Amino acid sequence: MVFKPFHPPHIYLDNTIYFITARTRDKWKYFNTDRRKLLINNILKSVIKQYDLQLYAWVILANHYHLLIKIKSNNQLIRFIKSFHGQSAISLNKIDKIPGRKIWVNYWDHCIRDEKDFWRHFNYIHHNPVKHKCVTLINDYKFSSYREYLEKNGEEWLGSCFRLYPIIDFTPQDL
Repeated sequence: MVFKPFHPPHIYLDNTIYFITARTRDKWKYFNTDRRKLLINNILKSVIKQYDLQLYAWVILANHYHLLIKIKSNNQLIRFIKSFHGQSAISLNKIDKIPGRKIWVNYWDHCIRDEKDFWRHFNYIHHNPVKHKCVTLINDYKFSSYREYLEKNGEEWLGSCFRLYPIIDFTPQDL
């Protein structure tokens, strides 16, 4: 079966943790300032709360984001994505005075299979700003959940996560 790029089939399961990735249209760096990243971060937190999802890890970069979230019911994920993408596009378009502009391409999801899969995606998310050369040290990047875990659990705990579950590149090639 052949699927169009960024129109992959989605499997929605109850009580499941998902790794979610979405990028901007044409890889345009719409979120290239701290102010714009803060905007999308605030919208993300609001929509997560609205849909009562559990957010385990997140990162926002200039042209894409990654999330590790748990949904309770299978219809939550698509509604969450539509709301998050819709609200963030409307807000950005209002700032730029370009109504109706498409910001997001469809998203890619992956059902987390086991504990090892969870922690490897957790580490991948937090390492992403280094991978994309936004920073040289993970802790220097403001728009991810890494600092929250650093404050809550400490550097030793995070270091053990990276040692026990090395990073694997999970990103689709065309992100």
